[in-house]
Amino acid sequence: MPTLRLRRAPHEPRIEVIPLIDVMMFLLSFFIYSQALAVRVSVVPMELRNFASAQDAKPAPAATISIDLEGKLFYDREPVDLDGLPERIAASRKEDERTVVYVAVADGEGTVDRAPILQDVWERLRRSGLTVNLVGRRIDRDDAAPRRGSAPAAAPAASPTSPAAPPAPQPPATAPAP
Repeated sequence: MPTLRLRRAPHEPRIEVIPLIDVMMFLLSFFIYSQALAVRVSVVPMELRNFASAQDAKPAPAATISIDLEGKLFYDREPVDLDGLPERIAASRKEDERTVVYVAVADGEGTVDRAPILQDVWERLRRSGLTVNLVGRRIDRDDAAPRRGSAPAAAPAASPTSPAAPPAPQPPATAPAP
């Protein structure tokens, strides 16, 4: 059986411009309409009155407890002992109830382990009902302490002049914060 073929003239491809013009006109009218509705605030007739009873906003007073490299405590740059710390905080809170307390530990290797001192300060402040803010620099993961599973740092060898010298105590390795 013979197949029937319809003879059609091949169509040349062409680009329809009318839908493109429709879309462009729609966008143009949308932007013109939205610009007409956007009224600048400086053009709006509004009177802003001054209030005679207004006061300037004052930030909450701050008190800083810092621990230096030798483990000494300072309250607003004045030396203080751990037992005298609650009285100093109470005096600051008596002056202004909004006093915010910041605790800062000096950065670097010190002669004293400051973690127990920080824990004692934290416990005393927590018992007083204060909100405590810790201050410090951000530690990138590359700068952090050795990661879990890594070998601890080797202890320094004793000098040949004093063979019986005990090895220096190593600080405990801590895992970086997630």
